[in-house]
Amino acid sequence: MLPVYLLTFAVTIQAQSQLLPGSCNFESNTCGYTSDPDLMSWMLHKDGRFITLEAPMRENQEDYITSDAEPPTKITGVLLSPPLEHGEWSCLRLVYQITGSGSLEVLQRSEGKSFDRPLWSSQTPSDSWIVSSIDLQDNTEPYRVVIEGKPGLGVGNSVAIFEIHISPGYCLECDFEESHLCGYSNQWNANVNWYVGGGGVHLLHNDMPADHTYNRTGHYMYVDSVYAKTFKEVAKLVSPMTTVPMSGCLSFQYQRSEEGGNLFSIFTRDRLGQYRELWRAGSENQSDWREILGEWIPVQVDLKAPYPVQVVFEVAFNSPRGGCVALDDISFSSEFCSTETEPTFDPSIANCDFESNLCRYVQMTGSLWRRVSVKPNIFRNGDHTTGAGSFLLAYSRLGSHSGYVSRLLSPTLPGNMIYCLRFYFSLRGFNQTDRALSVYLQQQQESSSQEKIWTQGEKSRGLWIAGDVTFQTSQPAKVVFVSTCRSFWDCGSVALDDITVTLGDCELTTGLLTSAVPGHCDFETGLCGYTQDKKSDNANWERRRGPTPTSYTGPRGDHTTGLGYYMYLEASPLLPGQNIRLLSRPIRGSREPQCLQFFYHMYGSGIGQLSVHINKDGEEVLLWQLKGEQSVAWLKARVEYQSDSQHQIVFEAIRGSSVRSDIAIDDIVVEGGPCPEMAIRATVGTSNEIE
Repeated sequence: MLPVYLLTFAVTIQAQSQLLPGSCNFESNTCGYTSDPDLMSWMLHKDGRFITLEAPMRENQEDYITSDAEPPTKITGVLLSPPLEHGEWSCLRLVYQITGSGSLEVLQRSEGKSFDRPLWSSQTPSDSWIVSSIDLQDNTEPYRVVIEGKPGLGVGNSVAIFEIHISPGYCLECDFEESHLCGYSNQWNANVNWYVGGGGVHLLHNDMPADHTYNRTGHYMYVDSVYAKTFKEVAKLVSPMTTVPMSGCLSFQYQRSEEGGNLFSIFTRDRLGQYRELWRAGSENQSDWREILGEWIPVQVDLKAPYPVQVVFEVAFNSPRGGCVALDDISFSSEFCSTETEPTFDPSIANCDFESNLCRYVQMTGSLWRRVSVKPNIFRNGDHTTGAGSFLLAYSRLGSHSGYVSRLLSPTLPGNMIYCLRFYFSLRGFNQTDRALSVYLQQQQESSSQEKIWTQGEKSRGLWIAGDVTFQTSQPAKVVFVSTCRSFWDCGSVALDDITVTLGDCELTTGLLTSAVPGHCDFETGLCGYTQDKKSDNANWERRRGPTPTSYTGPRGDHTTGLGYYMYLEASPLLPGQNIRLLSRPIRGSREPQCLQFFYHMYGSGIGQLSVHINKDGEEVLLWQLKGEQSVAWLKARVEYQSDSQHQIVFEAIRGSSVRSDIAIDDIVVEGGPCPEMAIRATVGTSNEIE
């Protein structure tokens, strides 16, 4: 018997019946994998068998420091695969080890794209080899696998790769014939665990069947109750974490040697450890069970995984006489098991930025929500989407009565799902109580029954503040935004914008669309690879939270959440005309157009100039420029450009005539492809009129 928890991966992974190009065991060479010549080189170990990236020994670590704001703690080496053409879905299994401190990331690089698509990453050190599984979706164009290693500075830190193993099919699939067990792992229990069975290995229960895949010579997984000592002993076999959204039919073969004394179930488990049951074995008749002893029972169950999950095969025993449970031949199909299964619900039907209309939202009779817009001005905030677009406003002066209760209803959301609701709100005036804005859940079958799931607890101060809430409903339901005003003197205004609904807990997607994605930066956790230009500027861009020190200039909060970080020019220590420059990391050239989007804040009577350039080998081209005071709101800019060669994006701010010239930027996005048309184009004005 070979317990899964004792298996180590410092052995050669046996070749599957079919390995795809891009696989490598580093026996004596790197199989066409090459190091990026501009970065640190990966080194093949002198005895072969693995490739490694080790931190060099430096007496003075100050040699590495390139920025006062964000000193590096790691060095970088990039390993590039040869060009790959995998038209069908495939699975990349990476056997790796991080020693000490460091990180490892796998990305996908497509021809003509400036940014690599992140697939997987880890910062977890270990004292043995670890198997990670990464799904590679079907791709009609050639691509390269990019492996980026960053060992921490200091002696003993390293990142190593033992094997890269690419095979057809999904990473969830497994017949348990390989020593790596397809990345499946046993969750250790003192008394009951999953073991590898078959292949001539002696079993405690002779009634256990032969392997389903190859009969007597093959292998499967099994769990035995013989060592169960306490009530409800549980053994868990856990699949690799899915890395892309998946939905379809999960199939497998199983057999139990006893009808009673055990409970066999399948769950999904997300990154937060939350379980959802998919299937549970029925109680077969004992006499009928013995008649089919030695035969495997096929099972199919629909799986919907719009966010990363693991599949957990769980067996619970209540005594040592609970028998055995065996499992084999796990497979997956993108088609659902039943034609009657509803497709995975698309929650984007509940998204709305109110730029054109109310989308699928409706108001209840008597509500005072109004879709309004505000011209960019120096007195009042515009919308959150662009700074010059539309949003919803509940305001007592918009109605004939001094008080109101305004209700906004979302489209219906199906039941038995976990949702994340995100939105932006802004409060002005006296209405800073929990009645100013609340969110309820209204069950479709009980329209009079509402459950409060969120209430305003943050003083907005006229800023756009991000709100979010995770909720689950057993029945179809609608989200209801409610603003209550008892009298004119008790009320101000309540604004609402940029509502989004996604599947899964809000914690699962926090930060996934920001600084973790190349070309995106919201400055919440750092500078995302942006650096200060030490050669030509007079000071640094400063990363700040909250208002700037000088009154009547600069933002009062960031654009991302209202409570986070942004970058800005602090005018006080500079002389008029002096500049600061912020440089992006190098961006690969592309034959296709690129779209740069960012938010800027230029409020203050002495505002100077903000410009954007691209730098190609020291030569700069102006892309965008704006001078003078613009608005008290964050405004959105979009710039389309094209560059065949490697370049950097440069944000340059120039101090104006007085200290009231703080300039800020936030939420930078660089993407391939042309920029979408701006529905609203900012026009500068000084009116606070609501249109």
